[in-house]
This record gives sequence, C-alpha cells and structure tokens, in this order.
Amino acid sequence: MPEIQTLSVLDLLPKELAQEVETTRKMLSRIPDDKYDWQPHPKSMTIRQLATHIAELPTWITMGLTTDELDFATSPYNPRKINTTAELLQLLEESIASGTESLNKASEEDLLPNWTLRNGDQVYAVYTKYEVIRHALSQLIHHRAQLGVYLRLLNIPIPGSYGPSADEMGS
Repeated sequence: MPEIQTLSVLDLLPKELAQEVETTRKMLSRIPDDKYDWQPHPKSMTIRQLATHIAELPTWITMGLTTDELDFATSPYNPRKINTTAELLQLLEESIASGTESLNKASEEDLLPNWTLRNGDQVYAVYTKYEVIRHALSQLIHHRAQLGVYLRLLNIPIPGSYGPSADEMGS
C-alpha cells in the first residue's frame, strides 16, 4: 500500500505567502515615484497609504502569532513614511521576512488561540490566530487588486496576478 502523505496548514501557509508576495512585489514595483500622493477620489487612500499598507500586511502574520490583540486605543497606527518605490520594496522585503520567519517558528497549536482587533472597548473582530493569518493574506490580495485599479487609472501597465494581464497579452 502506498504511503499517504499529509500536509499541515503550516506546510501550506508559507507557500501561499511566497506566491502572493511575488505578485505583490511586481505590482508595487510599477508605482512611479512621482505618484505617491495621487488618489482616485477624495474618499480613497493615496497610493502612498495603500501601497504602504500592502507592504506591511505580511507583518500581521507575526503580530497575529506573537500577540493576543491589537488595540488601536493603546497602539495607534503609524505607518512608515514611504516616498519612493525602492523604499516601498524594502519595506515589503522586511515584512515578508518577518511573516515567513514567524510561520516557520509556529506550531499547529499556535494557530488555535483567539486574537482580538479592537479600539478600546469597541471590539471589531475576534479571530483565531490562524484566521488572523488568512485575513492578512486576504487583505494583501484585496488591496493589491485595488492598487491595480489605481495603476490602470493612471495608464500604468499592470502585471498579471493569476495569469497574464491585458497589458501582458498585448491588448
């Protein structure tokens, strides 16, 4: 009888992170240095805000695995000030290294405890630590697609995510 091979969630998550950040790296690299203050609408984030958030998202893996909560009342969000694509890509690489290292150190049991996102007494969400990681990956994908729309509006060719983009197809 052939041996059955099993995979744990922790075998799969680093691979998924690596795949998503490869696409993310390509997308972020397309941002021109003179467009960081551009935004498509007054209610929208600037490219700087959106791209910085995208580049930081892999650190949510580390935060989810090493803390029990994020309370904006006691830990306000203060993103790093990014002014160039080189700085942005450096931030992404640091974030990837952090998230990957945390996944490599984690055990299956580390994924089970609850983690809370709050602002003082207002609780936004309670997730398992596994769900924090999945949420971070989902947010990475979501906001990367949002950045793709920004770039398209600026007539900047975008890379494909899960296949070639219209720009890569010569359309």
